[in-house]
Amino acid sequence: MTVLALPLLILTSLLASLCNGAGIATYWGQNTGEGTLAVACATGNYKFINIGFLNVFGNGQTPQLNLVGHCNPNIAGSCSSIGNDIAGCQSSGVKVFLSLGGGVGTYSNSTYSLSSFSDAQQVATFLWNNFLGGTSTSRPFGNAILDGIDFDIEAGTGANYDVLAKALQEHSTSQRKVFLSAAPQCPFPDAHLSHAINTGVFDFVWVQFYNNPSAACQYNGNTNQLLSSWSKWSTVNAGQVFLGIPVATGAASSGFIPPQVLISQVLPTIKSSPKYGGVMLWFRFFDTSYSNSIKGSI
Repeated sequence: MTVLALPLLILTSLLASLCNGAGIATYWGQNTGEGTLAVACATGNYKFINIGFLNVFGNGQTPQLNLVGHCNPNIAGSCSSIGNDIAGCQSSGVKVFLSLGGGVGTYSNSTYSLSSFSDAQQVATFLWNNFLGGTSTSRPFGNAILDGIDFDIEAGTGANYDVLAKALQEHSTSQRKVFLSAAPQCPFPDAHLSHAINTGVFDFVWVQFYNNPSAACQYNGNTNQLLSSWSKWSTVNAGQVFLGIPVATGAASSGFIPPQVLISQVLPTIKSSPKYGGVMLWFRFFDTSYSNSIKGSI
C-alpha cells in the first residue's frame, strides 16, 4: 500500500461512517429529574428524542398528554417552554417526535385505542393540527412543529394503527416530511404494531429488547437470544431498525446490557444489517453516562 493510499482509505472509511447516519434515540418526559428537553439535546448524544406520552386518545376520548410534572397541558401556556426547546433541538439537528401510548398501568388514566377507520382518521387530524403542520387554538407546544409521531402501542388489539400511520404519512410534502417511528416489543411479530409496520410507511423501528424475559428475545447474560431476535427484526418493511435497550438496571425490569458488552458483543453483529439505524435508550432520566460511553461505537 502506498503512503498516499492509507490516508485515502481512512478518509473513505470516515465518509462511509458518516453516510451510515447511525445514532442514538431516547425518550424524554417521564421524570422531572431528567432536566429540560433543551438540556437533553445539548448533550449532543441524541439524534432522535421522543416526547412521551400522549397516553389518552381514540374511541371518542379527548386526547391527553402526560409529561409527569414537566408541564400541565391542561393549563394554557404551561408547555410553551417545551415548544421553545423543540425548536432549539431541531436547530441543532435533533429530530423530535411525539410518542403515542406507553405502558398501560404506568399512569392511572392511561387508556387508548382506535375503534374504527373513522376514529383513526380523527386522531390523525388531531395530531396534525395540534403537534405537526396544521393549525389549532390549543397547540400544547405553541408554534413548534414536531418532526414526527412515534407509536409505542402496548395495549389493545392493534386495530386501525395502520390507518393512523397512513393518514399521518399522507401529510408529508417535499418541503416537510412527517416521520413515523414504532416501538414494538421484541417478540416477533409484535402483537400490537405488526400490521401497522407492514404498511411500509415507518421510517424508524426501535425494538424494545427489554421487559420480555419469558419471550427469549433479550439479553440475559449472553447475546444469543437477542441476536437471533434481531435477525428477524432487521428484515421488517421499514427504513431503519434500532436496538432498544434500558439505559440502566433501574430503567427496566430486565434486558440491561453493560456498555462494554454492547460494544464488543452486540454492535459488531447488528451493524452489518443494511437497515441498522442505531440504538434506542430507555430512557433519558437514567442516562447519566451510558450514551457517552457508547456513542463512539454506534
